[in-house]
Amino acid sequence: MPDDASKVTPEDFNRAANMDELFGLLDKIGVNNGWAKKTPSLWPLPNKDFVPAHWRYTQAKAALDAAGRFVNTELAERRNLIMYNPIEGNDYATVKTLISAYQMVKAGETAKSHRHSANALRLVLDSKPDMFTIVDGKKIPMEPGDVLLTPNWSWHAHANESIADAYWMDVLDVPTVHLLGPMFFEHHPDGIEKAEEIADDTPMRFPWKVTQARLDAAPDAAPGRREISLEPFMDTTALEVIRLEAGASMQVEPSTLSAIYAIMDGTGTAVIDGKSFDWARGDALAVPASTQHVWTAKERCHLLRASDRPLLQKLNWLKPVPVRA
Repeated sequence: MPDDASKVTPEDFNRAANMDELFGLLDKIGVNNGWAKKTPSLWPLPNKDFVPAHWRYTQAKAALDAAGRFVNTELAERRNLIMYNPIEGNDYATVKTLISAYQMVKAGETAKSHRHSANALRLVLDSKPDMFTIVDGKKIPMEPGDVLLTPNWSWHAHANESIADAYWMDVLDVPTVHLLGPMFFEHHPDGIEKAEEIADDTPMRFPWKVTQARLDAAPDAAPGRREISLEPFMDTTALEVIRLEAGASMQVEPSTLSAIYAIMDGTGTAVIDGKSFDWARGDALAVPASTQHVWTAKERCHLLRASDRPLLQKLNWLKPVPVRA
C-alpha cells in the first residue's frame, strides 16, 4: 500500500469532481478500478503466448561435447542445455508449464545428489551398460529408449560407470513450480548418496524393450498408429508413447494442453500451427497450448509426449480450443 494511503479520507472521495480525481485517489490507496482496466484480466479464448519450436539432437550433442571440455561436475551441478521457447522475455520455459533440456555425463563421472520440489523425467538417448541414475539410494539402469522418473523431493544423482559418455533429455515441471512458488532445493549432505542395489524393476523406470512390447500388443488407435500411457503419472506430468508406421499421420486438435514431444526414433515431419518441422531421433518439439498439430512419419517412429494433462484435469481446465482463422 502506498505510504500516503492513510492520508486519504472518505471526504476526499466525496469531494472528487470527476473520474480523473477519483482515479488519482484510487492510486493513493493502492487499488485499481475494475471497470476500465488497462489490461484485460478475462478473455474469451486462451492467449497464445508460447510458440512452436524445434531443437535438434545432433546440434545439442555436439554442443554438450564441446561443453564437456570446459564444464566439469565441480563447476556445474548438471551439464545441460536448456531448450527455451523463443518468445520475448523468456530464457527458460520450453512451454508454459514445462521445461526440457539435454544433459550429458561423461564416462567415469558422477553428477552429485540433490533433490527439489520439481518433478523430473528423463528419456535416455545414448548410453552404454553401467550408466545409472541413483534415485533414493537405488541404482537404476539408463539404457537408450528408457524413460525414468524422479518424483519431487526424491534424492537423485547420475553415475556413469561405463566406457562412453551418456546423453539424455530431461523434462521438468519447474515453470509450474515457479508460478505457484513452492520451490525447494537441497544438496545431499554426503555429496553423492550411497547406493549399491541395482533396481532393474522399479516404477521409476520404463524400459524401452517393455515399452515396445506393450505397443506391439496394443490395439490400433487409428490406421498406422498405436499409443500407450506410461503410468503411474507424476502429479503434474503425463507421459504417452505414440508409434506411427511409415506414412501414417496423427492430427491433434487445439486444447488447453501444453506438451513437449521427444523423438525416440525414426524421422518425419510435424506441422504445428501451420509451421513445418522435419524431425529425427533425439529431437524435441514444443507444442504450446491452443495449437493444432499434425505428425507424419517417413519411417516407423516413436514419439514420447510429456504434457501437463494431470494438472489440468485436476483443476477441470483441460478443454478443447476452437481452431482460429
